[in-house]
Amino acid sequence: MDIHVISSSDAPKAIGPYSQAIRCGDFIFCSGQAGLDPETGKIVDGGIRAQTAQVLRNLDTVLKAAGSGLNRVVKVTVFLHDWKYFKEMNETYGEFFKENPPARSTVQGARWPEGSLVAMEAIAAI
Repeated sequence: MDIHVISSSDAPKAIGPYSQAIRCGDFIFCSGQAGLDPETGKIVDGGIRAQTAQVLRNLDTVLKAAGSGLNRVVKVTVFLHDWKYFKEMNETYGEFFKENPPARSTVQGARWPEGSLVAMEAIAAI
């Protein structure tokens, strides 16, 4: 099975030895995205709701570069800095996945760029 590296100049650049996404077969495996503004490389202002929306826009940008999109996501893993942000993250997340939401896991994980309240990784179909 062929493996293809996916990248988009419209999403935050990888800050280490990893790819924004990998296409393997009929699936795209997206690396974790934080709420980084792709133009400035800084976490967006506005708290958990703004960061959640930016994370999902970043994922969508990478998925579109691979010929997919958020509507084709089958699994998301959410990493929250603190559980106190769950309700607002969940409400904002729901605005992006109104119909047929993907499978999802949510864990507390504080090891993301400084100031990041949320990050997500995703798996999508082509």
